[in-house]
Amino acid sequence: MTTRLIYVMDPMCSWCWGFAPVMQALATQAAEQGVDTHLVVGGLRREQMAMDAAARQRTLGYWNAVHQASGQPFDLEGGPPEGLVYDTEPACRALVTARSFAEPLAWTLALRIQQAFYVERRDVTRPQQLAALAEEVGLARSEFVDRFDSQAIRDATSADFEWSRNLGIAGFPTLLAERAGQLALLTNGYQPLDTLRPLLARWLEHNRHA
Repeated sequence: MTTRLIYVMDPMCSWCWGFAPVMQALATQAAEQGVDTHLVVGGLRREQMAMDAAARQRTLGYWNAVHQASGQPFDLEGGPPEGLVYDTEPACRALVTARSFAEPLAWTLALRIQQAFYVERRDVTRPQQLAALAEEVGLARSEFVDRFDSQAIRDATSADFEWSRNLGIAGFPTLLAERAGQLALLTNGYQPLDTLRPLLARWLEHNRHA
């Protein structure tokens, strides 16, 4: 019987960056009860044109809102990297690549990509940046690049996107609890830890006695 949490996110979703410390705490809470957490990428945006000034201002507004709500750091002076084409597929595919080596590596790389994008203003849509970040978290660069470019990983990334779409998940972060194939929604959107910790505790207690 499968029992796990499923975290649906996108590393270039600012609310997911705001939610990162909350998610880490919830994953730890679940792990203490023997429940693992699986990461699924959602595919937030597939833009094809570089951001214009108006889009940059809107994005900075989102970033400021997340910063105010979560306290997570952002470069609010610089904003997104210059010339950014806001296509989140490559960053999502990088996490699927890391997951194919070992699930914990996907979590580590997700945090590193988020920090690079929101704090360091690195363009994490670029494969060479993603390969460098993967190397930083302990993946062999050549092996990462080979898998990242493979059709199998492209298909696996598309499968994640399709899975979340089929569930009607339109916003991130989304946290689901699964038991015996049945899914329960813990949150769709950012919520503070004080709100979610007791919800998860009740689900874990019910799961323990099921």
